[in-house]
Amino acid sequence: MTAKNRDVWLPFPAAEIEGLPDSFRYRLWDGEDAFPADPADCVFYVPPYMGSPEVTVRPLAAMPVVEVVQTLTAGIDHVLGGLGALRPGVRLCNAVGVHTASTAELALALVLASLRGIPGMVRGQDREEWRGGFYDALADKSVLIVGYGSIGSAVEDRLVPFECGPVARVARSARTSPRGPVHALADLPELLPRADVVILTTPLTEATRGLAGAEFLSRMKDGALLVNVARGPVVDTKSLLAEVESGRLRAALDVTDPEPLPAGHPLWHAPNVLITPHVGGSSSAFEPRAKRLLARQLTRFAAGEPVEHTVLITE
Repeated sequence: MTAKNRDVWLPFPAAEIEGLPDSFRYRLWDGEDAFPADPADCVFYVPPYMGSPEVTVRPLAAMPVVEVVQTLTAGIDHVLGGLGALRPGVRLCNAVGVHTASTAELALALVLASLRGIPGMVRGQDREEWRGGFYDALADKSVLIVGYGSIGSAVEDRLVPFECGPVARVARSARTSPRGPVHALADLPELLPRADVVILTTPLTEATRGLAGAEFLSRMKDGALLVNVARGPVVDTKSLLAEVESGRLRAALDVTDPEPLPAGHPLWHAPNVLITPHVGGSSSAFEPRAKRLLARQLTRFAAGEPVEHTVLITE
């Protein structure tokens, strides 16, 4: 294949990405109805950031020579529906590290805002009400992080200065980490009753879909806070609503199921629930990190070296 038909589709103008190799012809596409060129010439496809699954997968069936699909998200669930249209051997890569700092930062913000009653104070300010009282601190609180990858580890890094209590870590399988043991998912029934704060940072997989369901939530201690910066379907919404409406649990959610949360949904006005509109990775930290990732990956690809962060290879 010649350079003439070695197209790379990017959601950013190539001129804005420092360090791109000159081996390719770069096409700008951010989800518009019209494609920027013939998809049949694309060898490296970067889907639009935060595009719907329908938009993300739309060109894939017309990309017979694509070799790499590089998402700009840590999760890949929005791409999976289109992989069946690809030939065997296509590499799907995610954006490990791009959203780590931003998402961990938001997780900590949600914890602090919820514990210290900030949402109620903002409403009080709108009404010129002085809402004094006694509020929870993060100091001395026990924390359980469910999903101990790069984001979960970064969340723990940010917890340390706040003098919280013991931190327990859970991943798909048990292992050790520099900060201590990482438990397997099977250990959750034992760990949940001990935690004042449970933070979900796990990817959405068949194993984690509905993970925080009725049984999971029932094992959380009275008054505990559930924070979800993972994916909405990791939490069973009906079960969560039952717990927060009873007043037994609190929740801070950057992601919901359904998403976007429609008008009139009971989660909007459920007591002790703080909602942010899936902005964990959507911060000023995103774009420079995403562009550096793309420059590294395309440099490796142009040199014939294996790309990094491969999540799966089509069969």
